Order: sequence, then structure tokens, then C-alpha cells
Amino acid sequence: MKLKVIILGSTGMVGKGVLLECLESNLVESVLVINRKTCNMQHPKLKEIIHSDFYNFDSLTSELSGFNACFFCLGISSAGLSEQGYYKITYDLTLHFAGSILKASPEIIFCYVSGAGTDSSMKSKMMWARVKGKTENDLLAMPFKGAYMFRPGFIQPMKGIRSRTGLYNFLYFFFKPFYFILKSFRNFVTNTESMGKAMIYIARDGYAKNILECSDINILAESKE
Repeated sequence: MKLKVIILGSTGMVGKGVLLECLESNLVESVLVINRKTCNMQHPKLKEIIHSDFYNFDSLTSELSGFNACFFCLGISSAGLSEQGYYKITYDLTLHFAGSILKASPEIIFCYVSGAGTDSSMKSKMMWARVKGKTENDLLAMPFKGAYMFRPGFIQPMKGIRSRTGLYNFLYFFFKPFYFILKSFRNFVTNTESMGKAMIYIARDGYAKNILECSDINILAESKE
């Protein structure tokens, strides 16, 4: 089965990594990205839509039909945000889009980039973990053909990708010489290539778990190579 993929968050570090893997993969037939600003990429497989209101996708209903995989890589840090503000961006925005894509493409596989430490019980003292937990729970309750929550820890950018956060770029630059050591910690460390490959494989073949920790992401990415 060839995949017709839609990606949200392709201007971010993880989303761009996933996009590059999709464009390179023979398993992917076409890719649609929806962004507020252009990702500045051109490829025969790629179509981009610039859309300003990520809380309303009604005008894009026809554009969202016919897809069998959605890779939702859009997200922000909770640093400096109130719970209400983080909830609006992390939960409300995600569920708005999930409802829209499910209506337009009911046979779709939905992959959501969450994070290590997310709390499904929603009882954590960490605000972001509770909000991510509720987001995961409600996505899993939706009638997708399949829904998978990705919980990476440290993600090493590959293929020249840079984060839009200056501090993160410094950390990635600092740790780059030690990545060959870090990647041995498979329960916590992955990279953008593995994220993309794991999403592609899971959209095609499924997986035994709906929630993938970092080790699952690495195992899945490597098992098909």
C-alpha cells in the first residue's frame, strides 16, 4: 500500500525530519503539508497549503480528503506558558485538526508526537504531562483506522536540520560529537530519521502498541531496514 501522507508541523525540527523521510521513501506516494508559513521546499511528491487559522479547517475539507496517514508533529514547549495557554495550543488545536481530518479521510492512520514522561492518568504534578496525557487519551478514543502516540525523549536532528529554538540548537551542537554514545541509550534517545521511518512503517503495517516509547520508535525504525 502506497501512503498518501498529510503532515502538520513540517517547519519544526521533528516535522521537517519526518517530511524528509517521507519524500525519500518509496512507500510514500504523496505528501501534503499545512503550514502558517512556507517550509521552503519543493519536490514532485510535495504539496503545501498556507493556512492561517489552525483552529478552523472547514475551508480545507476537500483538500483533506483521500489521505491514509497523518503525521501530527506540531507542538511547543510549555516553558513560560500557563496551563490554559498550553492547553489551548496542545490540546484544542490538535483535537480540532484531528476531527477535521477524520471527517474528510475516515480511513486514516493518525500518528501524534507526544513526549517521554506523558501521563495518561492526568495526575502528574507536571502540567505539560497532564495536558499531553489528555490529548493522547482523547485521540485514542477517536474512531481512526489506527492511532499511535509517539513519546520520544532526546531527539537528535539529522540531515542538517536545525531547531527554531536557539537553546536547543546549542544543546544539539554540543552533544553532536557524543551522539554515537548517546544513541546507545535507546530508551531515551532517538533521531529525526528514526521518527520519520517509524511513522511510515506504522502507517503501513500497524504496531502492537498504541503508545510508543523511545525504545519502540528505534526498534520499529530499524526493524524494516
